[in-house]
Amino acid sequence: MADKQTELLQGTLDMLILKSLGLGPLHGLGISRRIEQVTRGTFHVKPGSLFPALHRMEEEGWLSSHWGESENNRRAKYYQLTKTGRRQLESETERWGRISLAIARALEAS
Repeated sequence: MADKQTELLQGTLDMLILKSLGLGPLHGLGISRRIEQVTRGTFHVKPGSLFPALHRMEEEGWLSSHWGESENNRRAKYYQLTKTGRRQLESETERWGRISLAIARALEAS
């Protein structure tokens, strides 16, 4: 499925991270796996992109984090949405809905 992977558009990563945390806290690898799962393998987020985005989003106040144990008993940093992050998710979802609708219309035009 590697040949079907697509490069993320600017701004898409934030929305996908926020969306993946909408159901509850996850550690970095869990976020990456969830994004790959919900996009059916279209997007694979590498650590070099994911962790800077997580840190930036935490600085923005969209995420909070705490240390915990992963499913394989290793120490891992878990991220979760804050109230501000939930509002940002709503805003990003609306924005991307408008963008995708506009692109779909443009592709249908002859």
